[in-house]
Amino acid sequence: MANPDQHSPIRAIIDIGSNTVRLVIYGGPARAPAVLHNEKVTARLGRNVGETGLLSERAMANALAALARYRTLLDLKGVGRIDVVATAAVRDATNGAAFLAKVAAMGFAPRLLSGEQEAVTSAHGVLGAFPDATGVVADLGGGSLELVDIDGDHCRHGVSMPLGTLHLARLRASGERAFAQAVRKALKQADWAVAPGSTLYLVGGSLRAFARLAMVQLHWPIDDPHGFVLDPGQALRLARNLARRKPDTLRPLAGISGGRMTSLPDTAALLAVLIRRLRPGKLVFSAWGLREGVLYEDMAPAVRGTDPLVAGMTAFVRDQGVTAQTGALVAGWTLAAAPPTGIARRERLRLAATLLCLAAATVEPNLRSDIARDWALRKRWIGAATTERVMLAVAMLAHGGRLDVPPALTMLITPGALHEAQAWGLATRLCRRFSTCAPQGLSGSALGLADGRLVLRVEPALAALVNDGVERDLRALATHLGVKSQVRVLG
Repeated sequence: MANPDQHSPIRAIIDIGSNTVRLVIYGGPARAPAVLHNEKVTARLGRNVGETGLLSERAMANALAALARYRTLLDLKGVGRIDVVATAAVRDATNGAAFLAKVAAMGFAPRLLSGEQEAVTSAHGVLGAFPDATGVVADLGGGSLELVDIDGDHCRHGVSMPLGTLHLARLRASGERAFAQAVRKALKQADWAVAPGSTLYLVGGSLRAFARLAMVQLHWPIDDPHGFVLDPGQALRLARNLARRKPDTLRPLAGISGGRMTSLPDTAALLAVLIRRLRPGKLVFSAWGLREGVLYEDMAPAVRGTDPLVAGMTAFVRDQGVTAQTGALVAGWTLAAAPPTGIARRERLRLAATLLCLAAATVEPNLRSDIARDWALRKRWIGAATTERVMLAVAMLAHGGRLDVPPALTMLITPGALHEAQAWGLATRLCRRFSTCAPQGLSGSALGLADGRLVLRVEPALAALVNDGVERDLRALATHLGVKSQVRVLG
């Protein structure tokens, strides 16, 4: 059940992976949970499991120390619901059960995922972030690579292979040809095949680091890798070039740890083989994976069916004093400025843009100059593709009176979508100027298109609200829509 207070911790997930042990505390709406706390310890549980079959004493000590800290933090914060999941390293080690017994002694209830369960849970995280996604999910962790087919809300053929980042350097030591053969052999042994042209959804910190580096090299105007899309040919060229680099020649990149940077050439080499072997139609990077999959699996069907963008946006703007009811009223009042696409998804995006514009109006004017970039493009919006993020930003710019859009953004959006988003912002600006979005002002007026004119109809009691500023905003919107403007006082 969603918590009305976005900042109240409601649930924690601890992921005991092969490389890191991570704690994430979530709050906010169930469909678009907000990360309230996120920390990790690089314990490297899986570092020597392939050679010795054991979790090393040092690695276990590091992991248990991290878990002891997490236990204390969760008790201090009063987080009652805690999920603890363990994956490849613990699964493959002969002393994995003994390690989990020590974890249980701390008051946790650890759950050891099989390879298939790990693959399916990661895929559920992708489905939570990209509703109705179809294609293949590839989740790269420290100890393993999981692949699973997804189609809407269904997952099939989940497999786990020992191709995690901790193993890649050793596999590449014999040369790139031998490395490619080893990956192909693992795919064959897993009986893995997929129809060419499928979308490949990429999950895991190392793959997101690859996306961040690609975004920098491509001068991408958005720096959040979630939802970033790459053409497979472009991705293959980037991966091949990166795979040839020595780790110490890579420049540090904000948001990527030193360990991630060191493993990037190995990650790129694996990705290059996967692209050649799976022949995807496009690559989509996802910030949601295993941990969010645990959340998604517990969602009620009614919660799963809601739009994550609107859910997240509603929670976000509430902190600015904007309610969902106000957003719905304004979106209804401005409907005349929206072309009848008949696409439910586009209407939800328009509602989200309306909410974001109204929230921006509550911010101190001196702080508004970069707000479109920071809120629309930099904040992580689950359920919003790159084009939709740009439409949010464009709507906010228009709401602030700016129709000049940076060229870096116009390259990511069609002229039609650009024009449409600007109309959303201009219409919301008009509504706010005319009525301050007061319900009585909206119910006593209407905006409509008739006989080639954009007409603002106003009840006589509200006629005094129409001033030069309102008429100017009405003309600006009408001009944008290619019609004349008119104010009619009813009666």
